[in-house]
Amino acid sequence: MIRITRETDYGIVLMTYLARADDQPRSAATLAQQHQLPLPMVSKILKALARVGLLNSQRGAQGGYGLARPAAEISAADIIGALEGPIAITECSLDTSDGCCSRQDHCEVSSHWLRINQAIHTALQSISLEEMCRSNPSQTVRFHPSWQVATAHITDRSV
Repeated sequence: MIRITRETDYGIVLMTYLARADDQPRSAATLAQQHQLPLPMVSKILKALARVGLLNSQRGAQGGYGLARPAAEISAADIIGALEGPIAITECSLDTSDGCCSRQDHCEVSSHWLRINQAIHTALQSISLEEMCRSNPSQTVRFHPSWQVATAHITDRSV
């Protein structure tokens, strides 16, 4: 099973909330309380997102965290990459994996893993934070023409 961590899931929840916050900074404590999440984890997530430039942080009584750029310009891939590291389905599909696998010279599927990884990255890159803020996604996902099911409609975030 391919899964993102609980921390990344919470990061996406926090980012969607901040996208809806009308450019008003929110403190880590406020975000933790509103979403019933542990403050240390929320602080860690927010700092990581700020470190890569997805969030701005302001100190002071009116301070807190806010989006560093418009929600339409932040992708699911940006958030996941910031919290998980490079998006790669296998070690050999990392862009930086120069000879990481002892079987790479004899592997018959590595080029396919690269294609699959690129498809996943492209799909995540195509979904903006702005779209993730919508309660009912309207985008239809189209599968490969040779598959039995021609289309599927994404209706919940567990897909």
